[in-house]
Amino acid sequence: MRLRFATVDVFTTRQFGGNPLAVVLEAEGLSTEKMQAIAAEFNLSETTFVLPPRDAAHTAEVRIFTPKSEMPFAGHPNVGTAFVLGRLGRSHARPITGDQLVFEEKAGLVSIDLLRDDDGVNGARLAAPQPFAAGRNIAPEIIAATCALPLEAITLVRHAPCIASCGTAFVIAELTDRAALAAAVPRTDAFSQHLLGEATSHVLLYVRSTDGAADIYCRMFAPLNGIIEDPATGSANVALAGLIASLRPETELSLSLKILQGIEMGRPSLLEATARKINGRVIETTIAGRCVAVMEGVIDLAG
Repeated sequence: MRLRFATVDVFTTRQFGGNPLAVVLEAEGLSTEKMQAIAAEFNLSETTFVLPPRDAAHTAEVRIFTPKSEMPFAGHPNVGTAFVLGRLGRSHARPITGDQLVFEEKAGLVSIDLLRDDDGVNGARLAAPQPFAAGRNIAPEIIAATCALPLEAITLVRHAPCIASCGTAFVIAELTDRAALAAAVPRTDAFSQHLLGEATSHVLLYVRSTDGAADIYCRMFAPLNGIIEDPATGSANVALAGLIASLRPETELSLSLKILQGIEMGRPSLLEATARKINGRVIETTIAGRCVAVMEGVIDLAG
């Protein structure tokens, strides 16, 4: 069995920046176990598998795997997969017309708009498949232990560390400054001790900025899912945008954020997040970014 694949760098305008993604095309017939094995072989933060849609009105079914587990939804895999299919102009022999795609995923339907310039498709913008939801608070001591930080590096001025989701849950904690963000180191043993039984073991750390380059700098750790650190995490940052919007006093709000991630890894990534709030409730979150094609190839499966 021979499977075509492409790799793409997401949330960047240059090769070898951003977050790399592998997209396995025409993956029907693969078992879940085989998909997981292929994702482990690529050993990227995520690998996607493109399947025929269950509903002909949609573009494709897309399944997303880390090296260790399947994800119900993730940002950079959707942006990158849409970019690949948009450039191909088809999915499972069906032409893609226009700039709107719909992916069927474990978390629900993901609506995506392709972004273009004079050279064609150059990225995508997605709307999160589920409304913003805030979960319970997490003790600051747990963030300090899991990320090897002093307790005073975690600020509680706006919110305590908490679980938030727009389809995939993350623990989100605000730090005092960029020096604290740069000093964070994920400790797998502490993740296992403190977060293994929680709704999520993914931790997003962020700081606010007024330097003009970005509104937010962040890092994301998920060592229990085989991701020591992620260069760019769209699903975490839509949840962050939703969280920030929910905490603002305005009942009507359109929030836009420029977010930089991956700097400490040498893979700078620029994410553009939005959140819309009506009658005091966050009703929509989106994430967008540019992409760059890197490789194409064939997986030759034995047996």
